[in-house]
Amino acid sequence: MQTTYGRRRTETLDYLQSMLGQLRTMAQAERCDMLAYLIEMAYLEAGDIIRGERPMQVWDRKGKSA
Repeated sequence: MQTTYGRRRTETLDYLQSMLGQLRTMAQAERCDMLAYLIEMAYLEAGDIIRGERPMQVWDRKGKSA
């Protein structure tokens, strides 16, 4: 059973991924290839986090990689 925090986190990540998808489409329409690519990477990263395939943080609080 998901906690309220877990449910809210998933909903937030779903929303972020949706917005990134729209931004990617806009960047592609304007032929901003590098921007579209970077947005696509963020879109994929959000999906990976949602599925639990990636950690939410890659750096610890001291600035070192986790």
